[in-house]
Amino acid sequence: MHVSLTPELERLVHEKVESGRYPSASEVVREALHLLEERDKDREEKLERLRKEIQIGVDQADRGDLLELDVNATLAKVRARRAGG
Repeated sequence: MHVSLTPELERLVHEKVESGRYPSASEVVREALHLLEERDKDREEKLERLRKEIQIGVDQADRGDLLELDVNATLAKVRARRAGG
């Protein structure tokens, strides 16, 4: 397999090897791919949790388990969070 890298990425790979942390460029790429795989898995797990939470909300709404929305109170909370308080 042949992989083309931008000069910046190639320099980064060489720096990682020169640091002594990795014995070869191949090891740097393997580690990067492993981390990419982990990140993708984490994102998929987060997305699945979000889908489940959304479904819980939809099910609650379908049953009529709803609360009145206090727009002013909600906006006050959002503004307080944005202000750091």
